[in-house]
Amino acid sequence: MASSTLTSKDFQEGVDDAGRPMPTDQNVLQKHVAFFDRNHDGLVYPWETFEGFRAIGAGYFLSIFSSFFINVALSGKTRPGKFPSLLFPIEVKNIHLAKHGSDSGVYDKEGRFVPLKFEEIFSKFARTHADALTSDELMAMLKANREPKDYKGWIGGWTEWKVLYSICKDNHGLLRKETIRAVYDGSLFEHLERERAAAKKKAWM
Repeated sequence: MASSTLTSKDFQEGVDDAGRPMPTDQNVLQKHVAFFDRNHDGLVYPWETFEGFRAIGAGYFLSIFSSFFINVALSGKTRPGKFPSLLFPIEVKNIHLAKHGSDSGVYDKEGRFVPLKFEEIFSKFARTHADALTSDELMAMLKANREPKDYKGWIGGWTEWKVLYSICKDNHGLLRKETIRAVYDGSLFEHLERERAAAKKKAWM
């Protein structure tokens, strides 16, 4: 599904498919989240999370679950000092404040990409293929990343990686290195959306 080139035309040019301007000064964690900010106003609402998941090919149940789970879990953390909102918006600029424990460490505390930590994923856990993870290797990584009694971090990490594996594994059940790299800056999401839109267009021709 994600085997073709994963270079993000949208992030490179600073516009989305509708020609609307996108922020170009974001760190990789903000870019990762910004895909779900469908109108680029700096906020991600649950219906935008749902729309984003549908755009990359997720089913209705997964999209509904993700929109609820993600926004409820992250909204308050990204809006420090503000009164809670029942609309559960996520502020993209503050997404680093919602970074959970028991993770890979590929994002630092400011949301920047850490190349050494990314390479460690494969040097430590990619036993079958040097540039990909199997389902079992992914689970081994998640277990190794667990911090004692950090149950929220365990759940957050497991959910993120299992959703990624479900959507993006290849025909051999492998999660490729280039796919994982692309998800960190959000370019994978742009790629999948364009790929799915092209497939729909072809089906109608």
